[in-house]
Amino acid sequence: MKICIFGAGAIGGYMGAKLAEAGAEVSLVARGRHLAAMQEKGLTLIEGGETKTFSVHASEDPAELGVQDYVIITLKAHSVPAAVGTMQPLMGPETTIVSGVNGVPWWYFHKLGGRLEGTRLATVDPGNIQWDGFGPERVLGCVVYPAAEVIAPGIVQHVEGNRFSLGEPDGTKSERAIALSKALTAAGLRAPVRPRLRDEIWVKLWGNLSFNPISALTHATLDVLCTDPGTREVARKMMLEAQKIAESLGVKFPVDVERRIDGAAAVGPHRTSMLQDLEAGRPMEIDALLSAVQELGRLTKIPTPNIDTVLALVQLRGRVAGLYT
Repeated sequence: MKICIFGAGAIGGYMGAKLAEAGAEVSLVARGRHLAAMQEKGLTLIEGGETKTFSVHASEDPAELGVQDYVIITLKAHSVPAAVGTMQPLMGPETTIVSGVNGVPWWYFHKLGGRLEGTRLATVDPGNIQWDGFGPERVLGCVVYPAAEVIAPGIVQHVEGNRFSLGEPDGTKSERAIALSKALTAAGLRAPVRPRLRDEIWVKLWGNLSFNPISALTHATLDVLCTDPGTREVARKMMLEAQKIAESLGVKFPVDVERRIDGAAAVGPHRTSMLQDLEAGRPMEIDALLSAVQELGRLTKIPTPNIDTVLALVQLRGRVAGLYT
């Protein structure tokens, strides 16, 4: 089984290191100083007080790696469309694309059924680049839970979590999903195959669509924005709007809004990924987390006044910073 991780930064590097440790045939696509360090010295993983270095096949050019059985995409959502053409040498007739990307996935309405079956989302797949370039039939969904950080070129520090939930768009337990699950499990990762992966997508998105932009606008950490009465109420209203949209599409939430916010507050003084990107001068991941939910609101005819307001503010914040177009 040949596995390529496309976008081997923090999460992709963590997964790649675990697969390499287990002896899997894994290759990594990365760039810049991080790539150069992996090519020269190997990929170092710091986990649980241990530091291990693995020799990995890392390249900036997918053509060097050949056709893969699985291509696991761990880029930020806004970076994927521009990379579709680059990924073509990795894909053969049986290649599975594993979409480990945050937010509303571009393939959301593939095999969902109902009146919106096959609908394409312009906010996350402008010009249908992924739909046409990958093909939705290749996709295996993935919800990424671990937290990791690239602390220096070629060095990834695992912070917490080891679950990568997998799921077919139609909810079946396919052979390709089970095979990948076994490979990830052999690498010491948790990889359950879920019949209702969209439920998990929404539970994670529920927090990302509210906490991320509020933190970027206020520079508050999770514990602060979830306990301040004003920002907690803004987050709650955004989440309730999103919940109406999701439930209209058949999603079931296992927890209520208050418990979800309390859980985020309990994480402590954590800076969300969007705040980290803003402070580091990296492009902000706004569309997959927020614009796409607004688009879903329009499709389902469910008003999103609070989401609309926060989206307008964070989009302008990103433009002023030169980190969103």
